[in-house]
Amino acid sequence: METRIADLRYKEVISVADGSRFGYVGDLEVDLETGQVSALVVPGRRRFFGLLGREEDWYIPWTTVRRFGEDIILVEKEPEHRR
Repeated sequence: METRIADLRYKEVISVADGSRFGYVGDLEVDLETGQVSALVVPGRRRFFGLLGREEDWYIPWTTVRRFGEDIILVEKEPEHRR
């Protein structure tokens, strides 16, 4: 299966362990020395219609990604929060 980085923005990230939904991919973290993707970034949810900012972003390490589907990305572990 081939995909573009832009197509990842339309895929929802879901945990294999408990089925929890984290949101849609907003960005990628890339290691510039090796040229490899190191993490998927899912933007935090907006607080009070965006007036109070956002929650922390979810960072999903690339090593925890298990499967890409047409509409979803399945991950193994709970992602970590970062600002």
